[in-house]
Amino acid sequence: MTHHALPVVNLQMSQTPSMSFIEKELLKNKVKIEQWFEAQWQHIAPPIMCSVDLRHAGFKLAPVDTNLFPAGFNNLHPSVWPYAVKALKTALTAEAPHAHTILLIPEDHTRNEFYNQSLMALYQLCGQAGFNVRVGSLSLKEPQSIVSTTFKQALTIEPVSRLDDRLVLDDFTPDLIILNNDLSAGIPLILEHLKQPIAPLPELGWAHRLKSKHFTCYEQVVDRFAGDIGLLSWRLKSLFCAVDALDFMTQQKLDDAQIKAQNLFKAIQYHYTSVAINETPFLAVKADNGTYGMGVMMLQENESFLKLNRKQRTKMSTRKGNQAIHQVILQEGVASLERTTAAKVAEPVVYMIGKEVVGGFYRVHDSRGMQDNLNTPGMHFEPLPLIEDEPFITLENQSNRFYAYSVVARLAALAAGFEKEAYR
Repeated sequence: MTHHALPVVNLQMSQTPSMSFIEKELLKNKVKIEQWFEAQWQHIAPPIMCSVDLRHAGFKLAPVDTNLFPAGFNNLHPSVWPYAVKALKTALTAEAPHAHTILLIPEDHTRNEFYNQSLMALYQLCGQAGFNVRVGSLSLKEPQSIVSTTFKQALTIEPVSRLDDRLVLDDFTPDLIILNNDLSAGIPLILEHLKQPIAPLPELGWAHRLKSKHFTCYEQVVDRFAGDIGLLSWRLKSLFCAVDALDFMTQQKLDDAQIKAQNLFKAIQYHYTSVAINETPFLAVKADNGTYGMGVMMLQENESFLKLNRKQRTKMSTRKGNQAIHQVILQEGVASLERTTAAKVAEPVVYMIGKEVVGGFYRVHDSRGMQDNLNTPGMHFEPLPLIEDEPFITLENQSNRFYAYSVVARLAALAAGFEKEAYR
């Protein structure tokens, strides 16, 4: 790393659209921004790993989701792996300074080839970081092997058992447990009151964590950041509100959702008018606790919760694991102007390990538009390669838009750090 290099890998990004005002402002304020982050990390530890989905509308660059159990490590370009390994060693050592052995607990859906590829990648990254790693399942009764065609390697997943206050495999007692299972169905008893450190905390799984809580933390972080740096915070966030105790099938409290949606539309339009943006607002409606793009719909101002048809209400009634949806977040929609070299609509996904930005990729959907949810069947991913003659963004570099994306991703990671502190 050179003298002026930053903790952000230098990736080859799309040049469509052209550099926006907010990107230029973030690039111009690099020194102040990096000093600001260093001061924050002195007080709040980031999550051990996370992925942040971003949307770039030109006039706004904002996170729309922050996942603490990322499942796309296989989509990181091979050129960033050495830097991901180094960051992982640093983050895991900070989490458990004397750890040498790691138990990696994955999701249960081991028939999903895409997830298996990510699991294999995470397993290899931990191994390359110098740890003895085994993979253990909370649901299997017998060992099971999965084969990744991408990595041309088999991986054995073993049943986990508990011995007193520790998780063990038959001949293996780990020093550290890494959860790559978002615990959508709840925290199993086997994970409660363990002596071993476990990261992320089980309480940060989707049975307990709320998107609205995360974005409340994010709003506080970004408002403080923007005030300190001298920016308009609205350009770096989405307005939102939550609706609880609703039922899409019985239509309970959909009238309340409609009132909140109309108020949110008015608030968005106020901001559009104040900065002379000639766009039509729209909303993203999402399950407040959930992932995998399930329980998501877009709502235009001329549409109503009270006029959803049965198919739409059924789609919004359950999330991952067939869990019922009773709370949603209404989020200011952010269109994506980002385009791949093939001119397809894309959104960047940024990967962080600890406080380091280690890579990213584009989520692309050939048949979706700039206002649509791209996290749906038919999507694919395009890894972003490293600019190898200058692997880290420097203070002098004023042209790579990935720096702006790294700033927003780190703000989201900082917000997740505040979420984590609430459970310590």
